[in-house]
Amino acid sequence: MSAKELERVEVLARVLSGELQLGHAAVLLRVSYRQAKRLSRRYRQEGPSGLQHRGAGRSNRSKPAALRQQVLQLVRGKYSGSEEERFGPTLAAEHLAQEDGVQVHAETLRRWMLEDALGGRCRGKLREHRRRRPAKEHFGELVQLDGSFHAWFEQRGPRGCLMNMVDDATGVSHACMGEAETIWAAVHVLRGWIEKFGVPLALYTDWKNVYKVAPTSRQELRGEVPQTQFGRMCAQLGMDILTANSPQAKGRVERKNGVHQDRLIKKLRRKGISDYVAANAYLEEYLLELNTRFARVPGHPCNYHRASPSQEVLDAVFRLETKRSISNDWVVRYHGRYLQLLPASRRYAPRKETALVYERESGELEVRYRGERIAHQEIPAPKRPKKPHSATHVRSSRRKHRPAPEHPYKRYAAEQIKRQRLLQLKQAVAARGEAGSCARPNRAAVPAPPASAPAPASPNLFIPTGDISNVQT
Repeated sequence: MSAKELERVEVLARVLSGELQLGHAAVLLRVSYRQAKRLSRRYRQEGPSGLQHRGAGRSNRSKPAALRQQVLQLVRGKYSGSEEERFGPTLAAEHLAQEDGVQVHAETLRRWMLEDALGGRCRGKLREHRRRRPAKEHFGELVQLDGSFHAWFEQRGPRGCLMNMVDDATGVSHACMGEAETIWAAVHVLRGWIEKFGVPLALYTDWKNVYKVAPTSRQELRGEVPQTQFGRMCAQLGMDILTANSPQAKGRVERKNGVHQDRLIKKLRRKGISDYVAANAYLEEYLLELNTRFARVPGHPCNYHRASPSQEVLDAVFRLETKRSISNDWVVRYHGRYLQLLPASRRYAPRKETALVYERESGELEVRYRGERIAHQEIPAPKRPKKPHSATHVRSSRRKHRPAPEHPYKRYAAEQIKRQRLLQLKQAVAARGEAGSCARPNRAAVPAPPASAPAPASPNLFIPTGDISNVQT
């Protein structure tokens, strides 16, 4: 019951007990006298429940029970399953409209699924509080780039990596799928973005060595800023690379990865796609629908994208560049390959100089010296002579290593022997003094040296007579 209805119960209870007259009750309830009589009569006949609104608990826009049973049966049969397989209410409502021709609002479907125990999000523990960074205002001002490793094809195909780019101002996405997050995978998705929208102002990535690396201590002392191959390509296009120190810092692309891991996996399952080529072909249709529905209007209409360069310029930018030295016989070595430079009509690179070797994704190589292309020919690697292998293997007759006399171990052992002999001499002299004779002491009376000490050179000890106080300790 509402607060207004509870107030009516209190006032009419006073009227029924005779404490309050009906006319005064009408004033307190802010109704007419005739309405107060009707309310009082209903209260006497039905009690407090009679004052509740007759339409409570009913809806004028409720769906028929048959439609609800049909929708829940479809969801249970086609869009349910384990936590990873089941569809959420929003996605299930879309597929019900597209594939089954049943129109139902996502919130209505959410309530039905919760009441029928067909869904629900497993919420984790509370996390550290973070403050969201405000989005950029211009399209192309900042584009976030990240790779998402996931079982996109489930059990039907290999595990892959989805290279995803998301504009910070509008949420527009562009993606391509491959095996791993490599330089060429990043080049593919960036080139597709440039050909579609233009050159963005900056990229926002993580600290993966494909995009950016931290300087070493020597580079910091020299003031050098290390640059990766991908960083050099972006610098040639006039793009800055900003790095995030946590996944939460680039939360927009991380949340978009979660959207793809929910929607894209299920759509690929419905299409029966199980390889990268078919997935990239379907991504055009998938991203068009996703951007049309979920893209936002930027805060400012100005577009910060620069015009896309020509295909020749992009081909010249998106290639690997490596410095190599020219040997005396005009050969350049590159990753185990030998490139013989050929004499040109105008000039050729001098020996002991540095040339630039460019490699395209296809493996095609190009050598340039001071901006000019030099013809070359790949030659086989020289064969190194093998050492003759003898029929019988002779073991090396190396003598056992013996430490030198001045070695610390030798000095320590000699000192130990000297101390043991001196101790034996003193004990022997003390035994002779007690016996009162100058006879040679019994060998058994001399205590044996410890087991750890080396044995003396001769078992017969020479017992000197007279004063032995000059013996060096």
